Amino acid sequence: MSFLDRFRRAPSYEFGVLMVCMGNLCRSPLAEGVLRHKLALAGLARRVQVDSAGTHCERGSAADPRAVAVAAKRGYNLSKLRSRRVVDADFTQFDLVLAMDEDNLVNLRDLCPAEQHGHLRLLLDAAARADGVREVPDPYYGADNSFERVIDLIEPACDALVDQLVRTLQAQPAPASL
Repeated sequence: MSFLDRFRRAPSYEFGVLMVCMGNLCRSPLAEGVLRHKLALAGLARRVQVDSAGTHCERGSAADPRAVAVAAKRGYNLSKLRSRRVVDADFTQFDLVLAMDEDNLVNLRDLCPAEQHGHLRLLLDAAARADGVREVPDPYYGADNSFERVIDLIEPACDALVDQLVRTLQAQPAPASL
C-alpha cells in the first residue's frame, strides 16, 4: 500500500498536494513547478491540484530569480507563481502537505489541527534515497549552484510521487465534468 492510499480527496480535484518551505520563494515553488509539469505529462493535471506556500512569508512575491532560471533550464515555468503563507484551510483542502525540511515540518505540525497531522510529510519521503538524504536544503543564502542541487533532489521525488498518484488514481475514472 502506498502512503497516498489513506488520504481523502480534495474537494475540487481528486487529490491535492501542497509543497511547503519557509519563504515560498525557492524550494516549494520549484517543487510545485516540477510536479505540475510531470503531472501534465502523465495526463493528471486536471485531476491533481498542486500549490505551494510558506510557513513564514509575505504574500505575492515572485519566485527567486535563481529558482526561476534553474527551473527554466529544465523546462519548468515558475513565472506565474506568487508566494503565500500556509493558511488553516490548507490542512483540509490538500491531501498531502509536503515540507521541504524538518524545520518546516515542525512548523506545519504547530499550525495544523492534530486530526490532520497524517497529511504532513517530507517531500523526499516520497522516494527513498540510497544516500539517506531526507531534506531539501534551503538554497536562498547559498551559491547559485545550490539551486541545481535542490532541483536535483526535487525531480526524482516528484517522479516517485507522480508514479504513486498514477497508481492511486488509475483505479478511478476521471470525472466526466473535467
